[in-house]
Amino acid sequence: MVTGSVRIEVMLKDTDAVIFDLDGTLVDSMWMWRSIDIEYLNRFGIELPEELQSLIAGMSFSETAVYFKERFGLPDSVEQIKRDWNRMAWDKYLKEVPLKEGVLELLTYLKENQIPAGIATSNSRELVDLIIKRHGISGYFASIRTSCEVERGKPSPDIYLLVAKDLGVEPSRCLVFEDIPMGIQAGKNANMRVCAVYDDFSMEEQEEKIRLADYFVTSMSEVLGVIKGL
Repeated sequence: MVTGSVRIEVMLKDTDAVIFDLDGTLVDSMWMWRSIDIEYLNRFGIELPEELQSLIAGMSFSETAVYFKERFGLPDSVEQIKRDWNRMAWDKYLKEVPLKEGVLELLTYLKENQIPAGIATSNSRELVDLIIKRHGISGYFASIRTSCEVERGKPSPDIYLLVAKDLGVEPSRCLVFEDIPMGIQAGKNANMRVCAVYDDFSMEEQEEKIRLADYFVTSMSEVLGVIKGL
């Protein structure tokens, strides 16, 4: 495990493509989902179980909706649950969720050096499209996939293998950026190298993230600072 200001030359050695998770990795959004879960369950008179976030970590948007419906006995259909979540998250993504520090600069570096990039996310396609349009970053990615497009969410490797296939790159030649243990495991299960990224939401899991990943950085700016020789 390499932590801190990891030289980009080291991270990109034997790398033909870079794949990013979205929430908590490219955008600072993990904070809002707990509040959405609280608000949503309150509609049905249900208090948020303390362990809920850890239990649903890595699930696809559809898997999470199925889990909510079955665990809490919700009367709404899975599709209605997903529509409600999309509506609840829409304005927050539009107005309150920024790119994480150094992300745009790192994406620019990859594009300038002709290293293809992709997104492998557990979020809904509707919200993903909103996010990349809002921040003007769609042109940096040759593949954008959600876990609803594969059989199993993270820690299954399915989503990462699909993006690697889109990019035409062998999994072992891919570098992944992830912010939660389930996502890191998904990248490793796909036989990819993984750089864990610090995020406030998963701070309590930081030691596990460091243990699981090949590299760890506190922000994308750490990587970028080395690129610029800072």
